[in-house]
Amino acid sequence: MLSKKGKYAIRSLILLAKNSDKPPLSSSKIAELEKFPKKYLEGILLDLRNAGYLFSKKGTGGGYGLRKPASEITLDGVVRLIDGPVARVSCVSKYHYHSCEECIDEATCSIKKLYFKVWEEELKVLSGTTIATMADEEQSAKII
Repeated sequence: MLSKKGKYAIRSLILLAKNSDKPPLSSSKIAELEKFPKKYLEGILLDLRNAGYLFSKKGTGGGYGLRKPASEITLDGVVRLIDGPVARVSCVSKYHYHSCEECIDEATCSIKKLYFKVWEEELKVLSGTTIATMADEEQSAKII
């Protein structure tokens, strides 16, 4: 399940993509426009900046903007950054694999087989979806 923190990260990236032709947006402005708690949002923006998705500018006219084009930011990377592994069971995880303690034979485990299919499909959707796509799908006009 996508966490609230994950939703806030994605919504912030979409807002910044929609306004990429404008000056950087402050965390206060993003929080106001998206109705997020400012303190909570600041930690998320810092994570996104540290991961290379955003740049920040200090001082007058400062704020946050996209470091790379929205068309190059895919949801699988954002979700992994904010919420951790995409896989719902550890024995399927690409980056955080470990076998299940209760599993007798991983090779024949029907739970692993099912969740591997779920993981493949979810990953296909997330890796094929960009922030640009999501911003374009929202047919609302630029907010600022």
